[in-house]
Amino acid sequence: MSGKVVLYYFDGRGKMESIRWLLAVAGVEFEEVFLSTRAQYEKLVNDGALLFHQVPLVEMDGMKLVQSKAIQNYIAGKYNLYGKDLKERVMIDMYAEAARDIMDMIMMLPFIPPETVKSELEKVQVKAKVRTLPAFEKALGTSQFLVGNQLSCADVNFFEACLMLEEELPTILSSFPNIQAFQKRMEAIPTINKFLQPGSQRKPVPDEVHVKIVREVLSHIYK
Repeated sequence: MSGKVVLYYFDGRGKMESIRWLLAVAGVEFEEVFLSTRAQYEKLVNDGALLFHQVPLVEMDGMKLVQSKAIQNYIAGKYNLYGKDLKERVMIDMYAEAARDIMDMIMMLPFIPPETVKSELEKVQVKAKVRTLPAFEKALGTSQFLVGNQLSCADVNFFEACLMLEEELPTILSSFPNIQAFQKRMEAIPTINKFLQPGSQRKPVPDEVHVKIVREVLSHIYK
C-alpha cells in the first residue's frame, strides 16, 4: 500500500463526501477509485478490504479504513481538527452529529419514491428550523467557531450541511445571521475556497444516473 490516500466509493456524494471535505480542508491530496459495477464491490469484499462489507473505504497511513464516522474522526485527529482536549472533542462530536443528521436526511431524498420527496423535505425543513439551526445560531453568536478557538471538523460538517440545505431550501438560512456570517468566514478559508471551485473533487447533487449505479452495485441492499 503506497503513501497516497485513496478513496473507494461511487462518483457521487453519499457517505464519502464529508470525508472528501475534511481531507480538502486539511490540504491533503487524494485519489479516487469509483465503483460502477457490482463486480468491483464484490472484489473488495472477497479481497478482505471491506471489514463490514460496506463502503466508504479509505486507504490511508497503511490502513484500510471503513465506517465513515471513524474515518472522519481519524482525519480530524490527525490534522488538528478535533479540539484541544476531551471536553472539546465531545462538544465537537455533538455538533458534528447534529449536522450529519440533517445531511443524512437530505442524502436519502434521491433514493426514495418521488411521491414522498415533498413530505420528507418538509420534515428536513422542520427539523432544521426548529431544532438544529437555532442551536448552531446560538453557538455562533459568541464565537467564530462552534467549539473552542480554532477550526474543527464540526465547523466543516456544519458548513457542508448548510450548503446542502440551501440546495434544497434556498431561503432556509435567511433568518439566521450568525450562520450566514459563519458561512462567509468559512468560504474565505483558502482550502475551502479551492474545494468550492469548479473542477475540484467535490461532487454535485446526485442525479438519476448516480442513483441507478448505487442501486446496482449495492443490489443486496436495494432489492
